[in-house]
Amino acid sequence: MEELFQVGSITQTHGIKGEVKVFPLTDDISRFKNMKHLLLDCGKDGYKELEVENVRPQKNLVILKFKGIDNINDIEKYKGQGLYVTKENRVELKKDEYFIADLMGCEVYTDDDPDNKFGEISDVLETGANDVYDIERVSGEHVLVPAIKDCILNVDVDSRRVDIHLLKGLMD
Repeated sequence: MEELFQVGSITQTHGIKGEVKVFPLTDDISRFKNMKHLLLDCGKDGYKELEVENVRPQKNLVILKFKGIDNINDIEKYKGQGLYVTKENRVELKKDEYFIADLMGCEVYTDDDPDNKFGEISDVLETGANDVYDIERVSGEHVLVPAIKDCILNVDVDSRRVDIHLLKGLMD
C-alpha cells in the first residue's frame, strides 16, 4: 500500500446536497483549494478515491463537496472518517518547510559531535511563534529544541537526518 497522509477528518454533513464539514489537519486550510483528489477511509472496505468539486472555508473548518455525491444519505455514513492524500499529492512546501510526518523519527546529531547520534525527533510541538522539536535522546531523556535557524542547522528528510546546535541553557 502506498504511503498515505491524513489531511482532515469529516466531522459532519452540511446541508442535504452531500457537502461535509471537514476538520483540517494542516496549518493552512487554503491548501484544500488545490486538492483535486482525496482518499476517504472507508474502514474495512479500504479507501475510496473522491474528486473534490468545491471547497470553501468556514471558521476553522472546510466545507467540501465531492463530485458524484449529491445527497446527504451518500455521505452521512462517513462522519468521523479520515481524508488522506498520497505522498505525490501533498502540497508543495516552501524552502525550509517540512511535513511533521517526515520529521518524525529522524535521527538527530549535534554540531559538537556530528558522528554520534544524539537522539530522534519524537514529536513536533506547534507553538505559534515557531515549532519545537521534542528530541528523545539516546539516553531516554527528552530535550525540547526550537525550530529556529540558530538551532536547526540542516534537515535532510531523505536521509532521515537532522543536524542541530544546542544553545546554551537547552540542556539545563
